[in-house]
Amino acid sequence: MKRGLRKGWTTGACAAAAAKAAFARLHGGPAVHKIAIRLPGGKTPSFDVLWVECTSSHATAAVVKDAGDDPDVTHGATVRVTVAAAPAGSGLHFIAGDGVGTVTLPGLAVPPGEPAINPGPRAQIRQNIEDAAFELGVSPDARVTIAIPGGEILAARTLNGRLGIVGGLSILGTTGVVVPFSCSAWAESIRRGVAIAKALELCHLAAATGRTSEAALRQRLSLPDQAILEMGDMAGTLFDALKPKPPRQLTLAGGPAKLLKLACGARDLHSRAGGPKLDALADRDLAQAFRDAPTIAGALTPALADRIAAAARHRAQGILGCAVTVWVVDRQGAVVGACGS
Repeated sequence: MKRGLRKGWTTGACAAAAAKAAFARLHGGPAVHKIAIRLPGGKTPSFDVLWVECTSSHATAAVVKDAGDDPDVTHGATVRVTVAAAPAGSGLHFIAGDGVGTVTLPGLAVPPGEPAINPGPRAQIRQNIEDAAFELGVSPDARVTIAIPGGEILAARTLNGRLGIVGGLSILGTTGVVVPFSCSAWAESIRRGVAIAKALELCHLAAATGRTSEAALRQRLSLPDQAILEMGDMAGTLFDALKPKPPRQLTLAGGPAKLLKLACGARDLHSRAGGPKLDALADRDLAQAFRDAPTIAGALTPALADRIAAAARHRAQGILGCAVTVWVVDRQGAVVGACGS
């Protein structure tokens, strides 16, 4: 994390805060303006409660998500939780409200037909409702409906559609804390995408470093959406997710600079991680060709693009042990180098 950047809270933590405030109000507690919750790591942060409303059968509370300095698509969104009474011993039942998606494909942490509320947030909500129930002397049983008004529009800026999550956003967060620029949501999307592809038994997967290279994949390969993974700069996350059970065939597409970094063994292909470590290349002639080049794209020739593809393919196959094809894609979307069938 960059020094001085402010951490924030996940949608799961915000939902837990709103759920606790609503549950307490439903069972005779006051309409609070601030509430503290317990998180898995032992933190006990306090959240501002935007409002609380209550009837004889249910209560609703709202918390505005603060993602800190992370460029999170849900920063500033209102997380609204309605808690309705349930028979003692029935436990918690989760419902997707307005703007929260529903799972439609196998392979995710919750089965098809369930609200897209991950196990981590479910556990946080359960823990904090149980805390409130203990303080009030009531049973911790309820129907919990989570809504994020406008969530369906926000979800269009996420990978949810590709993951088979329809109708809105996912409620995410393992620790409850958002670390700025950690890309934790993106990494989770990659892992979820791989899990779905495996559950669907897809034999040929493809991954791109960006939109231009993804468009090249879509133009040249007849693959379903669930077979195309947007890995971005997170090659290491993709390989970690694939390695336990690699696909029969993997096609990788990306710009020359990013694929050269992959060929050098980099897990993070972003420019912030520095340039390619050319000394790590097995192809010494390729390393020398770029060692003194001002930019990789400026020095690129068709022959060098093919050699970048070959070196990246060698690296990926060494990690995964499956058949790999690599395409080097320029900024106009043309495949300027390739290696593999």
